[in-house]
Amino acid sequence: MSSAGTTLKHYFVNHEQQFDAAKLGMWLFLVTEILLFSGMFVAYAVYRSWHPEVFAQASELLDWRLGALNTVVLLASSFTVALSIHFVQKGENDKVVVLLLMTLLCAAIFMVVKYFEYSGKFSHGVFPGAGFEPHGIVDGKDYSKYDIPFAPQFFSIYFVMTGIHGVHVLVGMGLFGWLITRVARGHFSPQWYTPVELTGLYWHLVDIIWIFLFPLLYLI
Repeated sequence: MSSAGTTLKHYFVNHEQQFDAAKLGMWLFLVTEILLFSGMFVAYAVYRSWHPEVFAQASELLDWRLGALNTVVLLASSFTVALSIHFVQKGENDKVVVLLLMTLLCAAIFMVVKYFEYSGKFSHGVFPGAGFEPHGIVDGKDYSKYDIPFAPQFFSIYFVMTGIHGVHVLVGMGLFGWLITRVARGHFSPQWYTPVELTGLYWHLVDIIWIFLFPLLYLI
């Protein structure tokens, strides 16, 4: 079991200074993530301002119910992450393991929903860019009528933004799996739980980005 003393690096005066430095580093990293997605949001805004009617029509091929389900799932995962940080501060690691497992399950559900969503689009020729050749009928909706100019741009933006976001979700899943093994082995305590809190910050950003993606792509 790791104690607080063994986690203090020699170049820090105390654990508070070490935690503050780690948190600052994470915030700087999150700023770069915000800049990454900001560029994509700008591209979305520009293309939508040029072709608002096309974007509105193309978005009809997206199932808002699946997007809403994933929104609920990610909001639930943010709640379980916040609770895990609360309980690790109290030293109740058994509860932390359960909460992190619940968070991991929510992330897995999100990715499974995206898999079915992507595979459904691909099976009917809805690809980004030049591969965009919609066909077939789904729920009484004729996909071929959406083969219109500039619709491929919408789906290029859709797949890039949601795809990169999905990569971030997979990274988060890997981090949660790593945290679960460490918590189960007693590596964290109320005196030192920095990786849990930093991973929580990362996950909250992933959730916030989706909260913007969902209405922009699915609803308006």
